[in-house]
Amino acid sequence: MRTRDGLALVGGTGVAALLVAAFLRMPAVGEHAHVYRDLVLPAALRANTPNLVSSVNFDLRAFDTLGEETIVAAAVVGVLALLQPPDRRATPPQRGYVLPAVRFSGYLLLPVAVVLGLDVVLHGHLTPGGGFQGGVVLATGWHLLYLSGSYSALQRLRPLAWLEHAEAVATGLYVATGLTGLVVTGGFLANFLPLGRFGSLLSAGTVPLLSVLVGLEVAAGVIVLLSRFLAHGLGHAR
Repeated sequence: MRTRDGLALVGGTGVAALLVAAFLRMPAVGEHAHVYRDLVLPAALRANTPNLVSSVNFDLRAFDTLGEETIVAAAVVGVLALLQPPDRRATPPQRGYVLPAVRFSGYLLLPVAVVLGLDVVLHGHLTPGGGFQGGVVLATGWHLLYLSGSYSALQRLRPLAWLEHAEAVATGLYVATGLTGLVVTGGFLANFLPLGRFGSLLSAGTVPLLSVLVGLEVAAGVIVLLSRFLAHGLGHAR
């Protein structure tokens, strides 16, 4: 216990020192000079990335995004390790009543949500959105089947075994893209692909590629997470 407390104290002291140093160097209230902002915009335009946020996430600070993607993967691994599959002999719960309007709306909005999620992922470097947002839209939109009272249909239409592999593959390909940039340009996760024409779908180099990989990883991870929570909440195995 004492060793753990000591390590926590050392780590907390280091984090506190970094926060104090960062706060002391923040621009004054009302200050018009923002160095990072003034550097980010030209860099995004040079990379032919109209969406400034995607340029930051998948180009200028792509290594930070790798850390965030790894957190999602770790969360999935943790949930799968802690929440073991329920007893397959458990009695499935009784199906509750769902209003016809709710059921119809769920079926109607499911394809809309899937198309919207794909659009947000694929056009994340051009318009507001990106892999994280699109991945969440895809995963939650798919679960409109559950809200419509069709949990059995959701079970049939979600290939969990494939999704678990897809999440791992997407994370691995993100790292592989970074290593390729290291070999080609000397910088890990450097933007090494052709930048294309500004505003076109095939532009911005590695930005759309990394966005798609993150979208796949987030969508697969969220679906796997929800599958285990739903299985435990409903009391039967997937």
